[in-house]
Amino acid sequence: MPKDLPLNSLGLPKAPADTRVVVAMSGGVDSSVVAAMLKEEGYDVIGVTLQLYDHGAALAKKGACCAGQDIHDARRVAEAMNFPHYVLDYENTFREAVIEEFADAYLAGATPVPCIRCNERVKFKDLLETARDLDADCMATGHYIQRKLGAHGPELHSAADPMRDQSYFLFSTTPEQLAFLRFPLGHLPSKAETRKLAARFGLIVADKPDSQDICFVPNGNYASVIEKLRPGAADPGEIVDLAGKVLGHHKGVIHYTIGQRRGLGIGGLGDHPLYVVKLDPDTRRVIVGPKEALATRLLRVAEINWLGDEPFESHPEREVSVRIRSTRAPRPAILRPLSATTAEVELIEPEEGVSPGQACVFYETEGSRIFGGGWIVTA
Repeated sequence: MPKDLPLNSLGLPKAPADTRVVVAMSGGVDSSVVAAMLKEEGYDVIGVTLQLYDHGAALAKKGACCAGQDIHDARRVAEAMNFPHYVLDYENTFREAVIEEFADAYLAGATPVPCIRCNERVKFKDLLETARDLDADCMATGHYIQRKLGAHGPELHSAADPMRDQSYFLFSTTPEQLAFLRFPLGHLPSKAETRKLAARFGLIVADKPDSQDICFVPNGNYASVIEKLRPGAADPGEIVDLAGKVLGHHKGVIHYTIGQRRGLGIGGLGDHPLYVVKLDPDTRRVIVGPKEALATRLLRVAEINWLGDEPFESHPEREVSVRIRSTRAPRPAILRPLSATTAEVELIEPEEGVSPGQACVFYETEGSRIFGGGWIVTA
């Protein structure tokens, strides 16, 4: 690769026409704009869409990615912008790598985040390898996150628009993957700017609604998916208080999540409402208690992906900010490594509703850089 050429907009020392970019296309407005933008800049663009599942309820369903209509939309965008487009059948891979674990996690009383596993195990693994097989120089996606060059190489940073930031779902991106990935939308100030670009390019998806649900969960009904995958998962059991007193009965642990207040059917204790504070799938018990019983300060985190400049275990503790839910802002914490891939996280202020299976993402305390993260195993 010649070194005397100026860097193009993707940070590569090649002319755009000599730079092949595989764009991961979901059929939505974001990835479609990325493909159109790069094509207009003169890059050698190839669009790739993954078929991740195929069932009747999803094929006609709006608000989910990678379903039949979305594949059709991605193909039409590619035709309109005149670049090749391929659809790859990853249904079996997706089921084994994402859906099966999702079901098992719920049965174990955890709160899984399958979109992270999909990025980690399918999109940024198998699809990225496909991009390399196509002799691509890099792979671009429509995610709202920023890749910046630091003193030690590429860094991951939050999106310019905090309302669209997707860093929570991309913490497991490895340094090797980050070297190959590009996120052209991360610097935009708002989603409105993306839609303006879509309209300027004349894309058919310019006004298409954003994805809302997990793609393989029609209408957000987790329980029905799990019951189908794991017959008998909705066995009834008892609702008990912290002392073990039976307060009522339920129709299956899979219908409940940590922090849930509504739909328990047992009322409260006087003026004090009750919340789900623990799920015990072994005894099929839903344990409830007052709001203060939800407060958590110490977390154990495993499967850590570290994106800092120094080795993870080089310091006994670090001041960081952590995000435990995608919808909450990062909060101050102390990160204490226990091994190369496990740690204890102490929250400065207790967090409510923390559940095993959620991600814990690490951020610098001042600034936008993401230092990676891991999966909560105890809370």
